[in-house]
Amino acid sequence: MKRMKEEGRRKKEEERKKKKKKMEIPLLIVSLIFLYFFSSALSSSVVTYLPGFQGPLPFYLETGYVEVDQDHGGEFFYYFIESENNPTEDPLLLWLTGGPRCSAFSGLVFEIAEYNGSLPSLVYHPYSWTKVANVIFVDSPLGSGFSYSRKYEGYDANDTIWSEQAYKFLIQWLVEHPQFISNPLYVAGDSYAGKIVPMVAKRILDGIDEGKEPLLNLQGYIIGNPTTGGKVDKNSKIPYAHSMGIISDDFFEMIQKSCSGQAYENPTTSQCQMYLNSFTNPFLSEINEAHILEMYCPECQWKPLSSRASTTSDKRILKENKNILHPPSFPDQNCRCYVYALAYYWANNDTVRTALNVKKETIKEWVRCNHHLPYPKELKSNIKYHFSLLQRGYRALVYSGDHDLVVPFSGTKQWIKSLNSSIVEDWRSWHVGGQVAGYTMTYSNNLTFATVKGAGHTAPEYRPQECLAMIMRWIFGELL
Repeated sequence: MKRMKEEGRRKKEEERKKKKKKMEIPLLIVSLIFLYFFSSALSSSVVTYLPGFQGPLPFYLETGYVEVDQDHGGEFFYYFIESENNPTEDPLLLWLTGGPRCSAFSGLVFEIAEYNGSLPSLVYHPYSWTKVANVIFVDSPLGSGFSYSRKYEGYDANDTIWSEQAYKFLIQWLVEHPQFISNPLYVAGDSYAGKIVPMVAKRILDGIDEGKEPLLNLQGYIIGNPTTGGKVDKNSKIPYAHSMGIISDDFFEMIQKSCSGQAYENPTTSQCQMYLNSFTNPFLSEINEAHILEMYCPECQWKPLSSRASTTSDKRILKENKNILHPPSFPDQNCRCYVYALAYYWANNDTVRTALNVKKETIKEWVRCNHHLPYPKELKSNIKYHFSLLQRGYRALVYSGDHDLVVPFSGTKQWIKSLNSSIVEDWRSWHVGGQVAGYTMTYSNNLTFATVKGAGHTAPEYRPQECLAMIMRWIFGELL
């Protein structure tokens, strides 16, 4: 009898433990979910004040990190600015900056001005695209701006890795910001990012086709002075230089004859290489390729402090900020890159990093464009991605500053023509403030091409008012 009672108690105890275990499993899941969302919330912060800016910020700014490489501990840093118009309905733009590995800070709504040896000051940008859109400015790929990897192997990147990580970033960001999932979505970028943007947009499309949650409201993509990866990028430079009077008729004809059928980036004959070398030096070496009419500033090349005379203010900054390792030389204030030098001092200031909630011990030195890490450009051409997206009816805006010799607009027109789409609206001028702002064409495949008169390689930097008008009209379906 005693044995039977003990056996009964044992069975009841086992049943109780089983019930407890069953209860513990969902509790554990709830705890893990709580911890996940709690840690995710900690990865982003609202910024209301920034050093160098007078008063509270006149817009909503959020900064944070999203993990894109779990194996190596790689996280993208981002700046998110809500639309200053109607954030609940206005489009969401994922902005990628070129380089590769130039910081998204270049595309922010700030202008930096004034330097007296202390912290550079910030000035509000009146023509930012955040006037009409919610914009996520992402430091990508890893090694750009404040984006980092805990293991060095995480900095291995190429076109495919960048596009896949950008897609992963966007999905995770929207999971954490579900209020923007239904907003019209556009992927945007300029320069080398113009090669990556269609790849990311196509990856989003694939996710939509697969029914991957969350289902994104992709509407199209926007690229400025874009690289394609094809030979048209380099081969268009010489005809453009000839058309702008940089090289003579005879020299142009010799290059055309000697390099016929060859990719100028990797010529196959020594004679072609010889002429291309002559084109580089002296012609290209003495002008500003990003804007052929602006002054050439050799000081814009990054130089370590040891290669120039240091000033008292230099020494004070170096002592106060451990992040200042290789300060750039200060060019003439008339040089556009003077502002780039100021950005270096601002972003490497300890109080600025604290305000932006940059994780400590992740990035020793912020640089505007990080060219020290390897980046094999394995995709030869992105034209197939344009085909895929445009055939499905997605919209595309392609714009070019017409004084850019890095990626000339004539080459961009050439690859657009290769898409074999009929013209809906032929070449015409578009206007801002009663003045010609550029020229535009519209195609039956929903692609709009526009030049920006007087602009250089990153058109909104040179003609911000005109580019805001351009993007505003295009996004809301109006004629340029």
